[in-house]
Amino acid sequence: MTDVASRRSILLGSLAAGAAATLPGVASAREPAPEGTKRGAQRLSLEQLRRWESLAYGMFIHFGMSTFDGNELSDGRAPATLYAPDDLDVDQWVSVARDAGMKYAVLTAKHVAGHCLWPSRHTPYTVASSGDKTDVCQRFVEACGKRGVLPGFYYCSWDNHNRFGSRTPSDEGFRWGNWAGVPAEGQPLAPFTTSVYQNFQTLQLTELLTRYGPVAETWIDIPGVLGPGYREFLYRHLAKLQPETVVMMNSGIGDGQSYDTAYAWPSDLVAIERALPPEAGHRPWREIEGGEYYLPGEVCDPIGKQWFHVEGDAPRPDGDLLGLFQACRARSANLLLDVPPDRHGRIPDASVQALMRLRKNAGL
Repeated sequence: MTDVASRRSILLGSLAAGAAATLPGVASAREPAPEGTKRGAQRLSLEQLRRWESLAYGMFIHFGMSTFDGNELSDGRAPATLYAPDDLDVDQWVSVARDAGMKYAVLTAKHVAGHCLWPSRHTPYTVASSGDKTDVCQRFVEACGKRGVLPGFYYCSWDNHNRFGSRTPSDEGFRWGNWAGVPAEGQPLAPFTTSVYQNFQTLQLTELLTRYGPVAETWIDIPGVLGPGYREFLYRHLAKLQPETVVMMNSGIGDGQSYDTAYAWPSDLVAIERALPPEAGHRPWREIEGGEYYLPGEVCDPIGKQWFHVEGDAPRPDGDLLGLFQACRARSANLLLDVPPDRHGRIPDASVQALMRLRKNAGL
């Protein structure tokens, strides 16, 4: 695989660049009122959110078609049979997470390629048509249950295979118009999803949240293509299916100080991708659309350079990983550390050993 830029780095870099300014539709991180005087306008109670914060450390697991076609931003054209791990061991992934001191894990059920790690009834582009027909989502949740790790699912709204007339970020070579509304005269349309695609996403997420039992975190990537109306519906739908799940609408690159409501609201969390909270710490209280919400922060970052496994992409030095972990703890954000399995379907030994050293160095 060539060294490609992160899909979210490309997509959200411009959003993050403007986040420092105070703009209409961008939530402010304000000094909170005394906590004893408020509950907050958020759906989940402070007690529920603080239980999630107490998990502190989780494993992001990027695995799927991009592992095999060598392209994080897959065009969705590879045959389903290309996905063919020859030593798939989902139990190993979760055992590594547990042994590393991680309390939860989030699996990429569907990524940009559109290929699904479960046998969805709504597309043939799934493991059911692939070189290995294992329902990875089922195996993952079962493995988590056996090992005391809370499971979560990642679902990408940017889908280059199951389009149904949608315009994806791949179509314009990353030159888009206004994500938040009507483009200016002469400006190109922003990527968007059709109502048919939105029905598809609703049906697929319904499968994920009704087939496998409790899901601790539901991670929706590239929420800007969904539009605010459908995003609001989807958030309510997910909460109805699993009232205890914590919903992440990925707000992307940046330190989390600002939150672009037009791109990612509503959400239960603030994403801090490939970055750290400010030195003063993540401030969870935010004023959004006239209400005050408690929104914990979650840092996501890969153990190496790439989200998916790439041959030769070694884990970062021990000191760098320890610094990342300690900064997240000191700045009041959870760390979701991406540790991708290889083409065989196992987490490489170099990553396993790096995680075990990190646990020792961090005193977990």
